[in-house]
Parts: sequence; structure tokens; C-alpha cells
Amino acid sequence: NQEYIDRLREVETRHGRCAMLAVTGWLTTAAGVRLPGMEDVGFGFKALNMEGLPMEVRGCIPLTLATAFFLSFVMRDATGESEFPGDYRNGFDFGWDKQSAEWKEKKRAIELNNGRAAQMGILGIMVHEQLGNLDQLGLPTP
Repeated sequence: NQEYIDRLREVETRHGRCAMLAVTGWLTTAAGVRLPGMEDVGFGFKALNMEGLPMEVRGCIPLTLATAFFLSFVMRDATGESEFPGDYRNGFDFGWDKQSAEWKEKKRAIELNNGRAAQMGILGIMVHEQLGNLDQLGLPTP
């Protein structure tokens, strides 16, 4: 039924958005960009080594969990005004409402395709990081 399809599309959109952030974060840290106080923290799975983490980084863990909670339970269509599954503007207009229907459809399709590519990208990065052959792919090795 349509409600089930809409739910699947919303989940796909949400996962795509998170994957786009994950790929961007991985590429940023792989390029050597670090926040102050986190210069010695590795990237990829090596960043999860708790013994080597400075206290500032350990303090970010509750923030990360709070963000996951926020994305899971707060980021919803609170007003019931969403135009499509995954529309979490909740009454705020960032210029979206001024655009044509064709423009909106094109941008939504672009977001879906970028999200799908990012999901495959971050999965590939994680697999090849565990296989230990990122350097053979031309990617930096953590």
C-alpha cells in the first residue's frame, strides 16, 4: 500500500542523508582536517580506539549519541505539513516553496541518487578498510 511505500522512501532518504554526512566526514578526516584538540586522532575505524582518545574526544561520545537520538525520534514531520516522505521542514520555508514542481522533483531525485551513491560509498570504504587495501584503491590508509 502507499503508506508502506512512503515509509520506505522516508527511510531511504534518511539513510541517504546520514551516508552523505558519513562519506563527507571520512573524506574530510582522510584529508587531514582535524578539530582543535583532536589532531592525533586517527580516522576510520582507528578513531574508535578509546585508550588513545583525548578527553575532549571522549566527551563527544554523548553528543554523538544525542545526535543519533535526535535523528531517530525528533526529526519527524511534527506539523503534518510535509509535501513528501522525508520533508522535515515543519513549516519553515528555505526557498523551497517558491520553486516550481519540476524543480522540486528534480532536486528530490538528485538527493535520492546522491544518497544511494553515498550509502554504497561508505559501505565500500568500510569493507576495504577492514580488508586493508585502501592504499591499492588510491585512498589514504588510517
